[in-house]
Amino acid sequence: MTDAEKRLWSRLRDHKLEGWPFRRQHPIPPYVADFAVIEARLIVEVDGGQHAESRRDDARDRYLAAKGWRVLRFWNNDVLANIEGVLATISTALGQHDPR
Repeated sequence: MTDAEKRLWSRLRDHKLEGWPFRRQHPIPPYVADFAVIEARLIVEVDGGQHAESRRDDARDRYLAAKGWRVLRFWNNDVLANIEGVLATISTALGQHDPR
């Protein structure tokens, strides 16, 4: 895991974000999501510069959306510099779903 992924995972694991059960490196064939909440069908990706304007990521996101998943992408530097903002965005995306 990158430093950004480690930092985010430390704030997501063990149901720390509003009780939601995040999984790390969760397989959704043919892909693997950085983080996922199965119950909410939400994927969180943390990307480095190699992902800028990536057609592969666009195709992946379209595929996952067609399978009913929502994908949130954050840059490494956003996670490292503004973890609270990233967590707020994830929390908003989770909406009013009850994690229990």
